[in-house]
Amino acid sequence: MEAPTILVTGGAGFIGSHTVVALAEAGYRPVVLDNFSNSQQDVLEGLRQILGYEVPCCVADCAHRSALFEAMEREQVRGVIHFAAFKAVGESVREPLRYYRNNLDALLTLVEVMLELGVHDLIFSSSCTVYGEPQQLPVTEASPILPAISPYGNTKQVGEEILRDVVRAGKPLRIISLRYFNPIGAHPSGLIGELPIGVPNNLVPYITQTAAGLRPELVIFGDDYATPDGTCIRDYIHVMDLAEAHVAALRSLERLSALASYYDVFNIGTGQGASVLDVVRAFEDACGLSLPYCIGPRRPGDVAAVYADATKAREQLGWTAHRTLHQALADAWRWEQRLQHLTGSRAKCQ
Repeated sequence: MEAPTILVTGGAGFIGSHTVVALAEAGYRPVVLDNFSNSQQDVLEGLRQILGYEVPCCVADCAHRSALFEAMEREQVRGVIHFAAFKAVGESVREPLRYYRNNLDALLTLVEVMLELGVHDLIFSSSCTVYGEPQQLPVTEASPILPAISPYGNTKQVGEEILRDVVRAGKPLRIISLRYFNPIGAHPSGLIGELPIGVPNNLVPYITQTAAGLRPELVIFGDDYATPDGTCIRDYIHVMDLAEAHVAALRSLERLSALASYYDVFNIGTGQGASVLDVVRAFEDACGLSLPYCIGPRRPGDVAAVYADATKAREQLGWTAHRTLHQALADAWRWEQRLQHLTGSRAKCQ
């Protein structure tokens, strides 16, 4: 039986590339679609080394209807996992129109093309940012969707609303939105990982670049939040656990193939909160290093604390996170060390 082809938009990105691996290992045929605006083509070589073959890649933008239509028709796509979006909270505060245009145009075009081609199954990359500043922790899928703290978070809220409305209208789509918490780590091979362009917006690559000597010190954005140590608390999940959640969601949709239309949401996290200082100490412990850091001002768009109740994903998708924070940090450091080996004495980042 021929393996079902799954289009992975943004498949050369951090989460997308790891999901390509998980899909292939689960017996699917992943196809990457990426415009490489925030990723690098070297990722494809890492995927080749891990999987032992070249993953098909379409260089295109999701918002370009004709290119997307052609790629999906040519590859005979059976389902889509949609990652392609801008994702930096702080940048979205500074450049809101850029985020609304990119993230919503890409989603709208993708859904229209799926309907034209009769492709029914979609996994949408959503975010815990839809919960805003939560009133109670941990958050469940029934927690209130509060006003977004950032334009990025609002694009995820609006994206979910678009998909829910399309299904309510009876369109033949089966959709699951996965509300991610904070993905970190890398593939244990060290062949793919998080590769931010410029100054990292996320904590862990900032930590690993500091440990590698590319940055003089880690800047912790605020130590006066209403948390036990004053730093922000997040639910940090290993990227391979997150990747495997997409496979579980896809299989769930396949089991629901008798339904013409379907929509649901799931939290994807560990259920455990860790502060920024907790992560710094865990990195030092896991990797045997001392990390220089300083305290900077709060960053616009950051909430004080958010972590998941992932019971629904465990009970309905049969998925749970099982990799530890220490594993994730050790894998992230292995990836950073490989980058340093490949690039030699790389110039210090600006």
